[in-house]
Amino acid sequence: MKSLFQIIIVVFLTIFFLSFIAPPKNVTIWMIGDSTMASKKPERKPESGWGVEFAQFVKNGVVVKNKAASGRSTKSFIAENRWQAVLDSIQPGDFVIIQFGHNDQRKDSLVYADANTTYKELLKKYIKETREKGGKPVICTPVVRRHFDGNGNLLDTHGDYLKVVRTVARETKTPLVDMEALTRKLVTDLGTEKSKDLFTMRKNGLDSTHLCHAGALQVAELFVKNAKKQHLKIALHFK
Repeated sequence: MKSLFQIIIVVFLTIFFLSFIAPPKNVTIWMIGDSTMASKKPERKPESGWGVEFAQFVKNGVVVKNKAASGRSTKSFIAENRWQAVLDSIQPGDFVIIQFGHNDQRKDSLVYADANTTYKELLKKYIKETREKGGKPVICTPVVRRHFDGNGNLLDTHGDYLKVVRTVARETKTPLVDMEALTRKLVTDLGTEKSKDLFTMRKNGLDSTHLCHAGALQVAELFVKNAKKQHLKIALHFK
């Protein structure tokens, strides 16, 4: 009887103390980047960003906040205080997916960020400040543009920006999902004609940079599958 009484007391005390322990916080996955990731206004349809479609791949309870914005670079995202707004909201255990590069190349614009100096420095800034808030950064190379040469070979339109992302990931020991390599294979395998179905058709012709809904869905799935393949921590929150 005494042993049974002790067991009852232990169970009661365990339940009592557990009631004071806060339940685990829902993880938030933040996404920062450019138009290839961003949500779109209705007038931009059928254009879509892969960050929009990504939300359907996460488990129940996981929050996705896609703060990517069209036309932004590593530089302008900070200059417009978009990064500060995200940074102020990051909680320990949150993830931040970082993908820039398309607009950083624009030398004729205020958004320009030289690949080997400003771009590299700012990528490291995003990573460092995410970690200082207890967040977990995941860095991505930019999604490929559908630019083929006359022989049907897909061109490299990002140059040093790709090398810099891969170098930063290695130097900072940050998980890398190489979206350029993944989408390069996808577009190449589909070929010059079928790959058109991934991108947005405008009134004046095909937009070979911006994804349509179907393309964004496939690109989001590439991210998810690759994160799982690498056994990245973020993948624990995917279906």
